Amino acid sequence: MVAGHLQEKSGIYYMVISYHDQNGKRKTKWTSTGLPVKGNKKKAEKMLMELRNSFEVPEVLTPSDDMLFSDFMLRWLEIVRPTIAVTTYSSYSNMVKGVVVPYFKQRGIMLRDLKATDIQAFYMEQLKRVKANSVIHYHANIHKALKYAVKIELIDSNPADKIERPKKDHFVGSFYDSKEVQELFEAAKGTKLEIPVFLGAFYGLRRSEALGLKWSAIDFDNNTITIRHTVTTCTIDGKHVQLAQDTTKTKSSMRTLPLVPVFKEKLLKLQEEQKEYRRVCGKCYDKRYTDYICVDEMGTLISPHYLTSAFPKLLEKNGLRRIRFHDLRHSCASLLLANGVPMKQIQEWLGHSDFSTTANVYAHLDYNSKLSSADAMVNGLKGALSAIN
Repeated sequence: MVAGHLQEKSGIYYMVISYHDQNGKRKTKWTSTGLPVKGNKKKAEKMLMELRNSFEVPEVLTPSDDMLFSDFMLRWLEIVRPTIAVTTYSSYSNMVKGVVVPYFKQRGIMLRDLKATDIQAFYMEQLKRVKANSVIHYHANIHKALKYAVKIELIDSNPADKIERPKKDHFVGSFYDSKEVQELFEAAKGTKLEIPVFLGAFYGLRRSEALGLKWSAIDFDNNTITIRHTVTTCTIDGKHVQLAQDTTKTKSSMRTLPLVPVFKEKLLKLQEEQKEYRRVCGKCYDKRYTDYICVDEMGTLISPHYLTSAFPKLLEKNGLRRIRFHDLRHSCASLLLANGVPMKQIQEWLGHSDFSTTANVYAHLDYNSKLSSADAMVNGLKGALSAIN
């Protein structure tokens, strides 16, 4: 029997379905109605009733060596789901359900019969349509799943260990110079993108960090900004889910940066504007996001999807060179390098967990260090160099 009830969370009605799986274990499933609590109880109850009537208990597959490899991948996905972050599960799920499972299901390969050549053939086929980095991600999922199969003694060895992975694509990000950044700031002024653009280009914030910035993270007395909250989106079972979390990409991403005077002045002005919007709009103002900085006139949080789609439109409208929003982060790094900031300090400014990440991504921009190397060689080889004249 499927039971269900409504639950309020962050001002929204959620439908909570309760059922027993095929092994008799009690399970619950939360689904957002998308309806604000106020004035929508009857609509939410109707949606709950429809969901209960249409709900089917998910089939539980017990892993075994005589199951299809595609079925094993689906089972592994559900086994690891409680152990990983929601965004990580979303990534795994899209790859496994969207690419890996359809390919191997069509070929009917059993888990016990899976060979390294089967996996290699899969990679070769995928390289015809996607880049090497995508195939490397597929490999990571397959390898982890088969490692689990070895662990629970379904197979003796991991065939993915014998695979030749494709070489990772070398990434070189696009970036704006100081003149282009200035033109971008002028283009964004007075629009919903003004604050996110400044946070991306000046502070090098990721999209999730910019949109997740809260007023409580701004210390106007000590002039600091603390990056500790993010807003992201992911797709789970075909549905877009927006996640607000008091976590960052890595521990190093949680960082405190100086609040520069020009941005402090802008934030204080924005704070007063938002107070006035709340007063004028009254009950129509969206009070769920009152602590967020990046909201529109009605108090609604600027979503990651909106920022991603609106940013290139802003560039096109103002005749600016097309780059991604994330490339503002690269622009920030390139400007820091151009002004003599050491790579280690750039690592801390951007919140990279490992110095090698910063060095690998931005080493090609570090022209100043190359000039220093050239000067050192000239000084060290004065005699030899004079001989070639």
